[in-house]
Amino acid sequence: MVELNERTMLVVRCKQCNKEVKEGDHSCGCPNMLLVKCDTFTASDLSKTIIVTDSRKRSKKEGLTDSDLAWQEQRRKRKIRRLNFEIR
Repeated sequence: MVELNERTMLVVRCKQCNKEVKEGDHSCGCPNMLLVKCDTFTASDLSKTIIVTDSRKRSKKEGLTDSDLAWQEQRRKRKIRRLNFEIR
């Protein structure tokens, strides 16, 4: 089973006014109008924004377990049966 880290707050920085906006602050107030609501954000020009801290849950353990690797290796070595049909 995959373990998950605790949820972190979403923090986005506006490059135009250089203000960091958190989930609670909501807006930066410059002409780019960076707006943060819950776990989403929007702006007039998203190329002028930087995500400082992401709010998505991340797994501590990435990749396959030893049992998954063994199963895949066993699956890779299996023989494939080919069926020969008689053509009339």
